Amino acid sequence: MRRPIIAGNWKMNKTITEAVDLVRSIRRGLNEVKAADRVLCPPFTALATVSELLQATEIGLGAQDMYWQDKGAYTGEISPLMLKEMCQYVILGHSERRAYFGETDEAVNRKVRAALTHGLTPIVCVGETEAQYDAGQTNAVVGGQVRGCLAGLTAEQVAGLVIAYEPVWAIGTGKAATAAGAGAVIGLTIRGTVAEMVGEAAAQAVRIQYGGSVTPDNIAEFMAHPDIDGALVGGASLKPDFIELVRNGARAKGL
Repeated sequence: MRRPIIAGNWKMNKTITEAVDLVRSIRRGLNEVKAADRVLCPPFTALATVSELLQATEIGLGAQDMYWQDKGAYTGEISPLMLKEMCQYVILGHSERRAYFGETDEAVNRKVRAALTHGLTPIVCVGETEAQYDAGQTNAVVGGQVRGCLAGLTAEQVAGLVIAYEPVWAIGTGKAATAAGAGAVIGLTIRGTVAEMVGEAAAQAVRIQYGGSVTPDNIAEFMAHPDIDGALVGGASLKPDFIELVRNGARAKGL
């Protein structure tokens, strides 16, 4: 059975002081949910501080992006070498990076390779826009993103990373996909594409999250689906009831 993983993506929210307050309010409760991996992904400015606050816990820490070079004249960028001392995870290819900063599947692939080289677990995001969804292009778009982002990886590498299916039309809109709909894309399109690329064993081993307007009230519906292994949570991870969300998610898996 794949171990559930629920990650909170804080996006561009929380000053260092606010991050300290939030982590202190949720740290104990999150640490008690042993049945799932829990990951916090604060902004770069708060990573070092949050890392220290999580030292005595089993809660993981993730960054929200990184560049693929180890070092050099890349003003404003963060390298895997800078992250690996603090983080275990890194979110790559989020739809907001694609939409606002022109990130391509090729760029995501280079970042995924760099993360794996340095022992970071990528959370690789894929998902279609509302226009693509309405046009019936979900399978083609998501399958293409999976192929592009995971190109050249071995079965072992793919099995060890995390994929997050985030339909763009459901992110921050309050309009979540249904568990059946998300589960079908995850089970048929994403796992199917992985199986074509590197084999069925890796397809069944890789953990795939759902992301998009996940709340404490609807997390159980998604987690109850056999193909959904967790959630990448945005706004709901910025509040103390993120603990309730994680508990409800683990409980839905019967854990």
